[in-house]
Amino acid sequence: MRLQIRKAMQDPDGLVLTFDYTDKHGNQTRRVVSPVRFVAAGRFLALCLNREEPRMFQMERMENVQTAGAHLFMMPVPM
Repeated sequence: MRLQIRKAMQDPDGLVLTFDYTDKHGNQTRRVVSPVRFVAAGRFLALCLNREEPRMFQMERMENVQTAGAHLFMMPVPM
């Protein structure tokens, strides 16, 4: 997963990440993000294309992580 995140960071115009995310309340959403940087062990900052703002994500709460072409998405991406 870390390699996928890093790959998307290195090509911000070409790649985004898609994944299922479980928040601290147990709610699940499907997210599309453009990762910006790692900020701590297991955490990274990204532009969330669903919410149209920067968000912090915990890797332990992510499932079904995939890279996708950025050209396939336009903000706001429905959750």
